[in-house]
Amino acid sequence: MICEPVVMHINDEVLNEHGKIDPHKIDLVARMGADYYCRASGNAVFEVDKPQLKLGIGVDALPASIRNSGILTGNNLGQLGNVHEIPSIDPAFSDDHLKNIIQYYSISPDEMERELHTYAKKLLENNQVQEAWQILLASS
Repeated sequence: MICEPVVMHINDEVLNEHGKIDPHKIDLVARMGADYYCRASGNAVFEVDKPQLKLGIGVDALPASIRNSGILTGNNLGQLGNVHEIPSIDPAFSDDHLKNIIQYYSISPDEMERELHTYAKKLLENNQVQEAWQILLASS
């Protein structure tokens, strides 16, 4: 069936300040198949900015150490792949947690990478994509 909605009634309580449906104010449910459903709420709902004029680099263009991370999720990789080009290390970037990771784990590169990816994941969950890139670039 193909249809074109003509009228839709929406409770004002589920709208944000821009008059758009706020996914955090509505109880969204998705049908998955068979007898399975899922609820899209809480931390499962996140935003990824869409590029207006340029396409993102995509997940395939991420460095292998990031793309094959055992810590970062597919959603995290999508956020990182949405940049127009891989950022370069910003010498002005300063982060005390990053300094602590480098100082504490400098003798164990594998553990340092795990800690950096864990910290980058936390930043990505807060939609701090540029900061997460700087953390991940510190491991290269």
